[in-house]
Amino acid sequence: MFQADGSGEAGLMPIEVAAEIAGSVFKIETQVGAQVEAEDVLVVLESMKMEIPVEAPSAGRVSEIRVVEGESIEEGAVLAVLD
Repeated sequence: MFQADGSGEAGLMPIEVAAEIAGSVFKIETQVGAQVEAEDVLVVLESMKMEIPVEAPSAGRVSEIRVVEGESIEEGAVLAVLD
């Protein structure tokens, strides 16, 4: 991924993993720097007493986690960023 600071690979765009529903962050299942595969669970959300896993859409490295456990989030909120 190419970042504003000039690091990373040119031509690759970061992948923002967003919440598909509003709820709260129940558990973070990964950490910054972790290499993940497609469909690995990154974050577990809780909404209406149900736990909803949020999966990586593709393989990559977790470059950011933008939420903390217990945080309330809205639909569309970016939870994590993959390179």
